[in-house]
Amino acid sequence: MAGKAASCYEGGMTNTSASEGLPQTPSSVVPGEAAHFGAMASDWWDPDGASAMLHKLNPVRLSYIRDMVDQHFGFDECALRPLEGKSALDVGCGAGLLAEPLARLGANVAAVDAAPELIDAARLHAAGQRLEIDYRATGVESLEGAFDLVTALEVIEHVAEPQAFISSLAERLAPAGLLILSTPNRTGWSKLLTITLAEGFGRIPRGTHDFEKFIDPDAMRALLAKAGLKVIDIEGIAYSPTRGLHLSEDVRLNYLVAAGHC
Repeated sequence: MAGKAASCYEGGMTNTSASEGLPQTPSSVVPGEAAHFGAMASDWWDPDGASAMLHKLNPVRLSYIRDMVDQHFGFDECALRPLEGKSALDVGCGAGLLAEPLARLGANVAAVDAAPELIDAARLHAAGQRLEIDYRATGVESLEGAFDLVTALEVIEHVAEPQAFISSLAERLAPAGLLILSTPNRTGWSKLLTITLAEGFGRIPRGTHDFEKFIDPDAMRALLAKAGLKVIDIEGIAYSPTRGLHLSEDVRLNYLVAAGHC
């Protein structure tokens, strides 16, 4: 589990839902990336389909998110719906692998993705689960309002301009809110496992990743700082043949970041 988180602020959260508005910054959306992921919509919820690796990643990411929100907001770690009364925004939501668990944890969830096909699949699946999630086929720049929790998992390596994207996330984060990101590290180990092996052997669709867009933790800290955000915690996602994907101090493959306003 991650180390103890230190919030930049204390006190009540802002709880405001998203509303449509004009983009304040250039869009982070790369049309080719949206088309690539949109083509996976039909089997997104198949744990053995094109998004199988995300299904394996999701429990690991959720464990980290639960730990961070419990620490940051002072929740009871045994509570079934700790996010009751809180707002959450999931950016780059795909067909809802993270948005649905956030809703089950009690959050009022808004979720956006650039691929309309994924949003259609997300709405259909959520309806089947009787979950109310505000899904929108758009970029984060078109939203207004502030959210207690903002997540963008495995997204920043696919956007047009990482700094502008981080700044847009910061604008959507409530003053005492929590931002959680995840992304592959810019290392030879990450390139080997994520691209050479996972894409080469069909575990991830070919062309999903561009190593030149991978961001190391130091560069991520700089991006966050420039957007007025402070890193609270960094935790690695490692892989071993015996344990599979798991939280670790080893950040060489992939890592999660928790941050808040300074």
